[in-house]
Amino acid sequence: MKESVNIIISGGGTGGHIYPAIAIANEIKSRYPKANILFVGAKGKMEMEKVPKAGYEIKGLWISGIQRKLTLSNLVFPLKLLSSLWKARRIINKFKPDVAVGTGGFASGPTLMVANRKRIPTVVQEQNSYPGITNKLLSKRAEKICVAYDNLERFFPFEKIIKTGNPVRQDLLSVDSKREEALKFFDLKKEKKTVLVIGGSLGARRVNQLVATELDFFKDQEVQLIWQCGKLYYEEYKEFDGREDVQVHQFLNKMDLAYAAADYIISRAGASSVSELCIVGKPTLFIPSPNVAEDHQTKNAKAIVDQHGAIMLKESELHTFPVVFETLLKDKGKQESLSVNMKRLALPNATVHIVNEIENSIK
Repeated sequence: MKESVNIIISGGGTGGHIYPAIAIANEIKSRYPKANILFVGAKGKMEMEKVPKAGYEIKGLWISGIQRKLTLSNLVFPLKLLSSLWKARRIINKFKPDVAVGTGGFASGPTLMVANRKRIPTVVQEQNSYPGITNKLLSKRAEKICVAYDNLERFFPFEKIIKTGNPVRQDLLSVDSKREEALKFFDLKKEKKTVLVIGGSLGARRVNQLVATELDFFKDQEVQLIWQCGKLYYEEYKEFDGREDVQVHQFLNKMDLAYAAADYIISRAGASSVSELCIVGKPTLFIPSPNVAEDHQTKNAKAIVDQHGAIMLKESELHTFPVVFETLLKDKGKQESLSVNMKRLALPNATVHIVNEIENSIK
């Protein structure tokens, strides 16, 4: 691959699409310092803030997803799509990419559609066990589709599928050695077990409601809590911060230390979180969000549960949480087996393999 290659990376809307995209960009830069990388995201979404913080330029499209019910946003969707296709064409004509990479999300659709029409090689990175409609459409003309789960030939052309796993933060590969540093960073008690609650970068309403309701339960179990409630809910739950053995965080900037400090984890089942948790290998309870396309979080979690690597509670089953979680806390054999089985599913070199496929597409 030539040193001054131009690469467009498009995806966003949630951290699950943004952080893999940034990880891919970082790996490209480590191999080709002179590479020109341009991100394309959706205006008003979190990528417009996170990508520049990571040191990359980003252009925004006026695009959003289709809502499940009739809304004003749906009525203007055709106009947004046409606007985004027009702007994506302008961006691509000016930047002249050698390859376009899509990591999912609203903006990747128009960007890769235009790239395909211009016969620019495209690589799709699908994080979930059940793909969204955008990646299903884009896969038909993509050079390669990098996936994290088996059996996706139901949705994608078999000959294009490469199982790479999902990109993860590289600092997670050494969490086992960071225990002491993590306990000090979060000012935790060494003699107590720690439960980490993560509901995604924006937060998860039902998970937060559960934790708030069960604070006395956690106290009775003599565990300490690192609770990442998310940007949307911090004002509602910050009053619990400072209660004995309870920390409430809007966002965790040191996820490697949060994972290192944790003995048990309660998490949503977004694709990036699942991939990270497989590497971390701590006993995990998944509470998948039912409010996502095709219920893909439940499918992500089930793929791990079926391999005996985690346990899962649907939101409709949260009334059983105290019994289920107390059983986990007291069953050391179960904890060990979950950790071993989850680590077996980890694909820690995903980013390297994905960038290899990007190189091959350009060659």
